[in-house]
Amino acid sequence: MSLLEKLDQSGINPQITRPERVVSGDPIHTTWNMDDLDGLYCGIWQSTAGAWRVEYTEWEYFNILSGYSILTDDDGTITHLRAGDRFVIRSGFRGLWTVVETTVKDYVIRL
Repeated sequence: MSLLEKLDQSGINPQITRPERVVSGDPIHTTWNMDDLDGLYCGIWQSTAGAWRVEYTEWEYFNILSGYSILTDDDGTITHLRAGDRFVIRSGFRGLWTVVETTVKDYVIRL
């Protein structure tokens, strides 16, 4: 394993899943997990249109690569997510993730 590795999903078998707590649509998640090291994960995630409830128990940094999503927290704050947007979601965040246009993000998660 190289100590410097390009973030590239080619050659990685993706995980295909559907989220729990779907509110609308039939979103399909495709995840290319690139690294898993002592509770730290990184990779690329894609979702098709739909909405589902989220409850974060982990810390996540992400960068939207393409698409359009809306994240609404339980207090009603609406955040629009578009290509180039970078965010941190902390443990305890609860709300609704709505994918309007197929969205792709890269991420780093710490449990």
